[in-house]
Amino acid sequence: MTKRLFVYGTLMRGYPHPMADELARHAAYEGRAIFRGRLYLVKTYPGIVASADEADVVHGDVYALRDAAYLQTLDRYEGCSPDDAQPHQYRRVVQQVLLGSAAVEAWVYLYNWPVEKLTRIAFGNFSSRT
Repeated sequence: MTKRLFVYGTLMRGYPHPMADELARHAAYEGRAIFRGRLYLVKTYPGIVASADEADVVHGDVYALRDAAYLQTLDRYEGCSPDDAQPHQYRRVVQQVLLGSAAVEAWVYLYNWPVEKLTRIAFGNFSSRT
């Protein structure tokens, strides 16, 4: 089971959010990465859905978790722990991401609700949404 995590929004390196700082304390930053998907603005945070279209890319960061048990904390943050109401807004799945020139497996929190009424974020980059 992978200990890598792909993040694409409020958990990205340098993002001014307490959970981004906490993640940095519990994981080693491995670098910028790309996921084949579509990025949407949910409220003040993003959600992604996977895509088979090569033109659909989401930019993010990959971290290597020091302890896989930290995923439980992240699940609570993302609202998809066993204690959260169903259906969860996100689901955590292992997906392939491109880290530099290497395809690696990483946990990704995919958006699990309909996206038809959401605004798609241009260029798949949450930091360029404004």
